[in-house]
Amino acid sequence: MKSLIVIPARYNSSRFPGKPLAVIAGKTMLERVVDIANQVVANISNTQAIVATDDERILQHAAELNVNAVMTPESCQTGSDRVLAACQQLDEKPDMVVNLQGDAPLTPPSFVTAVLMTLINNPDVPVATPIVNLSWTELDALREQKQALPFSGTTVIINKQQQALWFSKNIIPAIRKEEALRQASSYSPVYRHVGLYGFRYDALQNFVRLPAGQYENLEGLEQLRLLENGLNIQTVLVDYKELPGMSGVDTPEDAKQAEQLILAKEAS
Repeated sequence: MKSLIVIPARYNSSRFPGKPLAVIAGKTMLERVVDIANQVVANISNTQAIVATDDERILQHAAELNVNAVMTPESCQTGSDRVLAACQQLDEKPDMVVNLQGDAPLTPPSFVTAVLMTLINNPDVPVATPIVNLSWTELDALREQKQALPFSGTTVIINKQQQALWFSKNIIPAIRKEEALRQASSYSPVYRHVGLYGFRYDALQNFVRLPAGQYENLEGLEQLRLLENGLNIQTVLVDYKELPGMSGVDTPEDAKQAEQLILAKEAS
């Protein structure tokens, strides 16, 4: 089976124009994400990586980084649309596709590997995505963050097979008798979603064909389109361990924060 890591990299972000070319601790954001993909490619056979962009400047930079890249329409509404548009240009279609966003320079390569191996080892899984079990300290930090930025950070509830039941920008589930739970374990019952997706190619095609759902539009979460249409999403429990955790870079301020985290890690 063939696997493909596609890195969607738009130039015209409204909040941060040109962000794939922004320099973070001595490397462009795109270079950092390509480095992540290359580490996975080196460890999983029959796996390749490409950049999907809408801008000649990013296409040229991809060439400088020695990674394949394709031009995709500016009209692509989501990263998943751009991923499929890239795949459709290939002579040989992949069996599995990972959408590794070009603005996620702190994604641990192990997360990408975990998603791909879940698809490879479980033929019945159409879509896989990583989640992190939050400690109480991390949950407290997320609650505080949402006081200022209520739509930052996505949480998820899962069933016994670790399939996603629901995603929300609210913190779910609500927790009764929290003090007793805090005393019983250092981990909360809350899982945070990491915005990284792996699809079987036919599942990606089906997903993009579906119209946006009611709750997808309300929450601003495209993965809800799958759940609203009765399709399963397999979650994969991962751990940042000693690596800095940050979901993505949306603004110049986020880029500064990412740089601080990278420099702090390099100095430790």
